[in-house]
Amino acid sequence: MRHGKKFNHLGRTAAHRKAMLANMGCSLIEHKRINTTVAKAKALKQFIEPLITKAKTENNQTTEKGTHNRRVVFSNLRSKEAVTELFSTVAEKVGDRPGGYTRIIKLGNRLGDNADMAMIELVDFNELYNAGKPKKKSTRRSRRGGGAKKAEAPAPAAETKTDDSEE
Repeated sequence: MRHGKKFNHLGRTAAHRKAMLANMGCSLIEHKRINTTVAKAKALKQFIEPLITKAKTENNQTTEKGTHNRRVVFSNLRSKEAVTELFSTVAEKVGDRPGGYTRIIKLGNRLGDNADMAMIELVDFNELYNAGKPKKKSTRRSRRGGGAKKAEAPAPAAETKTDDSEE
């Protein structure tokens, strides 16, 4: 039975699982993409995304809160180099993204044991996917009406009328 099973234990003890996720998180931050099994990739996604959020929000706060976030992330990752990379390069690149920092792409089955393999990568560091899509503006839309759209619609028509009258 799976009563109260909130996450995948991956067939490991708690210490082994935490150490493995810390090592995989450091590798993901260092290399920006890694190949692993689908189950480990999903577990790593749940592990790394809150840490990236802490690194991202650190840039907007005072140094005391930033130091606390660095210590919290370090207690999970256990690598000074990975924490430095996360808080500098990765945090700058994902600064405007509201979430979803990683992407899991399924690769097929491993040859030896037929395990489902996947590639997990940091979304903003893949230039192939980001090259074709233009940067879209983040706007908040409401259901109440297009007050801004209605105000903008007559403006171009008025400009064309003034251009015609000048000629």
